[in-house]
Amino acid sequence: MTAEAVIPEMTHPSLPDWVFPPPGGFVAEDLDHIPDLPAHTELIDGSLVFVSPRASFHMRVVSFLESEIRRAAPQDLRVRREMTIILGPRQRPEPDLIVIKAGAARDDDETFYKAQDVVFAIEVTTPASEVRDRHRKPQLYAEAAIQYFWRVEKNPDKPVVYAYELDPTTSSYALTGIHRECVKATVPFDLVIDLTEIDRL
Repeated sequence: MTAEAVIPEMTHPSLPDWVFPPPGGFVAEDLDHIPDLPAHTELIDGSLVFVSPRASFHMRVVSFLESEIRRAAPQDLRVRREMTIILGPRQRPEPDLIVIKAGAARDDDETFYKAQDVVFAIEVTTPASEVRDRHRKPQLYAEAAIQYFWRVEKNPDKPVVYAYELDPTTSSYALTGIHRECVKATVPFDLVIDLTEIDRL
C-alpha cells in the first residue's frame, strides 16, 4: 500500500473522536460502522492505518497486474482490487490485489473477504509503506495461511516482483523468485507477465 500513518492513543481537538482507539484497540467489524471513515483505511494490530494519495507508479503497477492476473486466472478464482481481508479480530489489512475462490464472491455489497477465501495477495510497496509491506503484513498473511504472496517494489524506476510461497512447516513465507523483467510462475496458476509492458500504461 502507499503512504500511511497510524493514529496513536491521544487526544486532539481538531480530530474526531472515532480516530482514537478504544481500550484494547479497534476490531475488524468496526471498519464497517465508523462514520466518515476515509477510503482504503486498514486495521493493523487494532490501530487504524490511513492511506495518502497514491503515486502514478503505484497505480500503474496495480492496474497492470490486475489486468494480467485476471486474464490468466482460472474459472474457479476471482481477482479483486483494494478489498480488505479479515485475518483476525484486530487485523483487517487491504492488499492492493487479491485472488479469491470464486465461491467467496457472493454479494455485490460485500466489504471484505475472509482469510480462508484468499489464495494469493499482492502488495505494491512505496517508501512510506516499506516496513509494513516487507515485514508486518506478510507475517499476518502467512499466519492466516494465505498460500501465495507477492511484494512489488520500484527499483530504481521499474517494478521488481518478489514472489513467496507459504512453508507449511514454519507457517512463514519462503522466497521462490525475484522477477525483474518477466514473471514466469506455475502457482497459484500459470502466469507469464512481461513487466516491461508497464511502460505502455
